[in-house]
Amino acid sequence: MKRIMILSGAGLSAESGIHTFRDHDGLWENHDVMKVCSTQGWIEDHKYVTRFYNDRRRDLEFKEPNPAHQVLAQLEHDYRGRVIHLTQNIDNLMEKAGAKDVIHLHGTLTDLRCEACTETFNVGYAPQEGNEHCPHCGNKRVRHNVVMFGEAAPNYSHIQEAIRHCTLFIAIGTSGTVIDIVPIAKEFKHSILIDPKRQETASKFDPHTYIDEYFEHFIQKKAGNAMEDMMAIIKEHMDGR
Repeated sequence: MKRIMILSGAGLSAESGIHTFRDHDGLWENHDVMKVCSTQGWIEDHKYVTRFYNDRRRDLEFKEPNPAHQVLAQLEHDYRGRVIHLTQNIDNLMEKAGAKDVIHLHGTLTDLRCEACTETFNVGYAPQEGNEHCPHCGNKRVRHNVVMFGEAAPNYSHIQEAIRHCTLFIAIGTSGTVIDIVPIAKEFKHSILIDPKRQETASKFDPHTYIDEYFEHFIQKKAGNAMEDMMAIIKEHMDGR
């Protein structure tokens, strides 16, 4: 059976007004990454890191899905059980668009995680203060539910599972900096890369200069503007013989 693997990144939500981390005027330009997104930063200053994620959570409340989120959510509905969407994003815009089965590789802003029992619980857009009581075990050692540098990302196991079961790979809004998409693309005969810019490969020893050279189709547009082209390719792959 033909199935689709989607790997999305910050570029998917950028059109909704959510700041990316690495782009010009991104979050990393205004915050020291090692202070707000590393285990060491969390150990050194819990309050500073908590404020950072409180601000991200509060900002998220007023963000809305863009056309790309809507199309991807409809794709999940149209091909129920045949789409595996893995996202590196920690926002909930896919869910706001109606998606039900998105796998968040790096966690979710609207959840907190208990450091004692490791269970997560939803707090919506509320600050961590006032919600520091795990409903599962009663412990008060809770934190943001976002994977930090220096931590394992348990949901990465879904990547290999998706590769094994899917026939079409779509990378959208990801530069391949955190998760190298070239090795994934090599596993697929059919693939689509959506990115407004050509991105160079990670290794200077790579036989190709640009990531898009490893993909069957390269749609050099922003996510929202690429949906019509993407859907034409998907329909041919999924519904054609």
